Amino acid sequence: MQEGTSQAPGYPEETAGREPDVFAAQCPTRQLLDRVADKWSVLILAALGEEDMRFNALKRKVSGISQKMLSQTLRALERDGLVQRSVFPTIPVSVSYAITPLGCELLDALRSMIDWAQSRLPQVVSAQRDFDARMAGMG
Repeated sequence: MQEGTSQAPGYPEETAGREPDVFAAQCPTRQLLDRVADKWSVLILAALGEEDMRFNALKRKVSGISQKMLSQTLRALERDGLVQRSVFPTIPVSVSYAITPLGCELLDALRSMIDWAQSRLPQVVSAQRDFDARMAGMG
């Protein structure tokens, strides 16, 4: 906490005097959770965790993402300090993206979620089928 305030460092002024509370409607933590829990953000960070990449290499790696969505997500991740964009004065200009140390910290936490999703997919699919069968029987 900053001395003389009850506000966490770096929190917007509108949260002054309040502790961060993710369950509160106006808590800025929700915006950050929305970004880091987004599937495109997770996949982009995972890809950049393997190696720095140029835009088109990222687009190929993250199959199914549109150019517009990739561009928007990269910009948001860069704004949040999770990805770094580097421009090289070549002809034509080349741009590379890299995960930052802050992004690496997040990726460490996300890896457990990614591993869980990959390993537990069969159980989730089975639960979905059971649920759908029960709902069909009620109709």
